[in-house]
Amino acid sequence: MNFKSFFAELKRRNVYKVAVAYAVVSWLLIQAASIFFPAFDAPPWVMKTFIIVVMLGFPVALIFSWAFEITPEGIKRESEIEPNKSIKRRTGRKIVAVTIALAVVAAGLFVYQLVQPKVGTALRDVRSDSAKDEGRLGEPSLPAPNKSVAVLPFVNMSADKNDEYLSDGMTEELINVLSKVPGLRVPGRTSCFAFKGKNEEDIFRKVGDQLHVGTVLEGSVRKAGDKLRVTAQLINVSDGYHLWSKDYDGDVKDVLNFQSNVAEQVVQALQVKLGGDEKRILTKKPTENPEAHRLYVLGRYEFGKYTQTGWNNAIRYYEQALKLDPNYGLAYCGLADNYAYMGSVVMPEKEANEKVKEFAQKALQLDPELAEARMSFALALVSAYDWKNGLKEFDRALELNPNLAFAYELQAWTLNGLGRFDEAIAKTRKAVELDPLNPFFQASLSFYQYWGRQYDDAIAQARKTQVMDPNSTLARVLLGLSFLKKGVTAGAIAEFQKAKAPDPGAWYQGYLGYAYAISGDRAKADQALRELEQLAKRQYVSPTAFATIYLGLGQKEKCLDWLEKSYEQQDSACWYLKIDQIYDSVRNEARFQTLVEKIFHETQ
Repeated sequence: MNFKSFFAELKRRNVYKVAVAYAVVSWLLIQAASIFFPAFDAPPWVMKTFIIVVMLGFPVALIFSWAFEITPEGIKRESEIEPNKSIKRRTGRKIVAVTIALAVVAAGLFVYQLVQPKVGTALRDVRSDSAKDEGRLGEPSLPAPNKSVAVLPFVNMSADKNDEYLSDGMTEELINVLSKVPGLRVPGRTSCFAFKGKNEEDIFRKVGDQLHVGTVLEGSVRKAGDKLRVTAQLINVSDGYHLWSKDYDGDVKDVLNFQSNVAEQVVQALQVKLGGDEKRILTKKPTENPEAHRLYVLGRYEFGKYTQTGWNNAIRYYEQALKLDPNYGLAYCGLADNYAYMGSVVMPEKEANEKVKEFAQKALQLDPELAEARMSFALALVSAYDWKNGLKEFDRALELNPNLAFAYELQAWTLNGLGRFDEAIAKTRKAVELDPLNPFFQASLSFYQYWGRQYDDAIAQARKTQVMDPNSTLARVLLGLSFLKKGVTAGAIAEFQKAKAPDPGAWYQGYLGYAYAISGDRAKADQALRELEQLAKRQYVSPTAFATIYLGLGQKEKCLDWLEKSYEQQDSACWYLKIDQIYDSVRNEARFQTLVEKIFHETQ
């Protein structure tokens, strides 16, 4: 064979030009398919099949170019055309022109894809550079990761405003599911819900700035009878570009399927790669009973009101859900969360902790991978002074869900009580990073500064917390304590008076009487003591509240009597006996030292 003449014939028959043109067109088609197929919810195998077909078409196109020629009379075999009548040269010039045009389009698309992410990154870097307080407590200056999404509260579009539990429930569950996806950063519930009802201009960019995310997921829920419409869309915060959107229509019982599909589409749009086991996170259904799920969502909605009435309602809904589906692990998680909050506020903590442990263990028996249940179990252990195993369980919870901000914070409080301050601050920094608008986490930083005797810093941090939540009880308590240490007794009393309303029986309610006592107003201190005694006849009051007032009055033995009751009732205030300077006047007492030994025996 004469290779020189063979290659010349390839050139004459435009085989080279067809090969180049086919490659350019194929690349454009694959790029277009990668955009349009996800928009129509095409499964991954469709894209793979399309690429294979395009690749198989390449040799077919070359064979066609060799064997056939397009003439004014139509397609003819090469052997049927006389050499002097061939229009291969003219056809070749057309192919070159078309190829050049397509190449320009392809080059433009390639440059856009190359530059566009950098533009978004540059915008985020500018915003990040403008944050001058990088590294300070509670003020992480972080670039928005490419694979990050904030789930904004879905809007209730139903005629009945009481159906808001559905839209809030969908939001919360999408946060929970997406937060478990490895490699995807999802801000916590409190930060996401801080934007509820806000529809101001440039809202997406503000969400990106404040929550350090690259995308937001928003949507709406409309219920009419048994019918449900869910709208969801994923938006790039830097330019408002819609990466994905879809409407879902069906029955109310289809809500779990809708949620799974939305989560899958978000992960796919953000190009988060998952292994086989990890994909189960998105498709796993917590229950097959739609009514049990509805009751669970109602329970979460009532729990989120953070009132005694709300907690009682939540317990009722969770119990009803479990009657319909005894294997509903999340409902047991809900009960554990509920009792964790009720402890020290409306019931003795030991009683509450026993409930937390019971329900957390039941949830873990049903699903050992429930990070929320493992966090609750860890809390029950440390509340019973089992510090070592409790810290291990917190670690396990965070292995299952690295975005579980509250697990970091509870672990931080535990470490802080044990005197491991640097570790505690690092954990709280992580919690703030994940849930930056959570006022509880911000208030926690005030406690660390107060216990570190940095009173001016504690006051500044408490003020910052009040910007987020003007009604933050913990911020008021911290302001009061810090004012006391700075000798501003009147200011301290004013803050403690404001803190009385939300939780009248909580451990910190003794600080008002304590402030009166050390200011010399024993009459008002005695009055505060009598008020707590009367309140204790109607509801639970923390023993620590009584101990604090007796401490201020100088009655050390009575103070220690009540602190021993606090220990017996597993009052969480006992976590801080070693580090809280308010107890300095009794720190060298034998009874106090014995008490500290009993609480922290395994850490000595």
